[in-house]
Amino acid sequence: MPPDGPPREIERKFLVDGDGWRGAVRRERKIRQAYLARTGAAQVRVRIVDGDEAKLTIKSADPERTRTEFEYDIPVEEARAMLELATGAVIEKTRFVVPESGGREWEIDVFDHPLEGLVLAEIELDEEGEDIALPDWCGREVTGDARFYNAELAEAGSPPEIE
Repeated sequence: MPPDGPPREIERKFLVDGDGWRGAVRRERKIRQAYLARTGAAQVRVRIVDGDEAKLTIKSADPERTRTEFEYDIPVEEARAMLELATGAVIEKTRFVVPESGGREWEIDVFDHPLEGLVLAEIELDEEGEDIALPDWCGREVTGDARFYNAELAEAGSPPEIE
């Protein structure tokens, strides 16, 4: 654990408006993930990336910009078995990585069935109040809107209604 406390993830999340990001894609990965447990305090997720890498993640449940996150590499075979223990739908998506002008990267998730049609962009920050330049394909910010967090999407099994 770092000397200043547990590992933290600071991110902002946006709906994606259009395909203007596609020309800047640096890489893409196929992701299958499922939630094994959810409480008011934490979520336990298993994720398989490109069929050859797997992680077990424990993340605090609050839908804020900053959340506690612990992540561990696990054998892919075990991750596949854990997918069978899912609470809710198994999420399948393609994650596209697009560079950001400040040296960070945008992660754009294009969801497959049953969440087909949903496209979200996330960017991780170093500090809570950090400024970022929003590209023109960034739509409405949904940071803090629990309906757009993967655990909620898995539970619902369908994309949320977008007003």
